[in-house]
Amino acid sequence: MARLTGTRPTAARRWGCAATAFLLLLLTVQAAQKADLGGDATAATINHSLTLLQRLQELLQNGNSSDSVLRVRTAASDEAKVFHTHQLLLSLQSEVFEGLLRNQSVVTLHEPPETAALFEKFIRYLYCGGVSLLLHQAIPLHQLASKYRVWGLQRGVADYMRSHLASESSQGHVVGWYHYAARIGDAALQESCLQFLAWNLSSVLGSAEWASVSVELLLLLLERSDLVLHSELELYTAVEAWLARRQPEDAVAERVLRAIRYPMIAPSQLFRLQTQSAVLVRHYGAVQDLLFQAFQFHSASPLHFAKYFDVNCSMFLPRNYLAPSWGSQWVINNPARDDRSTSFQTQLGPSSHDSGKRVTWNVLFSPRWLPVSLRPVYSDSVSSAIQPVRIEDGRPRLVVTPATSSPDFAGVSFQKTVLVGVRQQGRIFVKHAYSFHQSSDETADFLAHADLQKRTSEYLIDNALHLHIIIKPVYHSLIKVKK
Repeated sequence: MARLTGTRPTAARRWGCAATAFLLLLLTVQAAQKADLGGDATAATINHSLTLLQRLQELLQNGNSSDSVLRVRTAASDEAKVFHTHQLLLSLQSEVFEGLLRNQSVVTLHEPPETAALFEKFIRYLYCGGVSLLLHQAIPLHQLASKYRVWGLQRGVADYMRSHLASESSQGHVVGWYHYAARIGDAALQESCLQFLAWNLSSVLGSAEWASVSVELLLLLLERSDLVLHSELELYTAVEAWLARRQPEDAVAERVLRAIRYPMIAPSQLFRLQTQSAVLVRHYGAVQDLLFQAFQFHSASPLHFAKYFDVNCSMFLPRNYLAPSWGSQWVINNPARDDRSTSFQTQLGPSSHDSGKRVTWNVLFSPRWLPVSLRPVYSDSVSSAIQPVRIEDGRPRLVVTPATSSPDFAGVSFQKTVLVGVRQQGRIFVKHAYSFHQSSDETADFLAHADLQKRTSEYLIDNALHLHIIIKPVYHSLIKVKK
């Protein structure tokens, strides 16, 4: 809410406004002159735009020829920050300021402390078109840009937030950014934050920002099967700590606890939780059926279990677990050099009935695989010229196949997930997750836009490609028992 008090601009102030308009006009003239040069070899461009921007900044700093005044107040202070500004510049950038200053020269604005602290930075952007910001300044600066309808700055701050999700901060920032995006309805920023949290959940569970996760965000995360974390037990431990700290209503706590995938936790660990987890003891009645079903799942063969229970639900679908029994990390040094291969073993499935059964997987990586359509065609005709194939025509390829087939595979298929880690500001995080099922041994778009030939590629960490391959058994109901 702005309170307006008006005085009429003096002649000197009107002259200042005209001078500012003249400076802006020069920018337009320079652009027009550049277009008029055409292809003349003797043409040249004299560019003093940086000097012009410096002059505009001096107008704000010194208040030269100011024709309007902004007084910014906060509820916590009786003092106001005063900015001597120029109506034309503010009006060009913001339709809100255009309306406020149409018949007034002094405007009082009321801002909360966090946005008032950045108001000078915000005004400087209106003059110079650029701004520097830190992680904790993103939300209040976005609020100012949204309130005063400075759409370019609003988009710029949102882009900054999406590109700095992995940045290091003492208290964490992604959870707060998600809540802010949900509150203002920015679906793109909201989805970017949610995806980052899902793919890097282990680092969030042990951070200070985990306690600030809202009920709505927690339930959204628990619904997902693409969460990347060490194990389901790690997730339960974090949820238990969240419940103990937040103390939600029983209905909320029970809904959260029922979202845990208990069949993915070993029976010995489930027995321990039943007796040692205060949260589980308190809400045991709400999850007793799920625990009983989990013990049944571990006591019978999956094929036999599937005859009596519906296994085509999220409760029996593993998440992206980083524990060694679910997959393997693969660091490929100098990946652009040549083809590589590796092999590893995983458990057949999460059921304790299959705890001693292993599946061996073979993995092939090729940095320059060529689709058939791009491969050279050889001809017996002497006149036929073979088109040269460039290295850059190829694309990275990753193939994951089981080494053998087994009758134990009946009733189960395998979803393969490949995580790609990158480093930003000294921190390694998951940037991409590629998933494909047993019907396919590879994903068509694996690192489709990555240039592994460049040592400076964002996908390389010390000239190495960091992958983590996860195998997720997916059970299917085969036979329905007649009742």
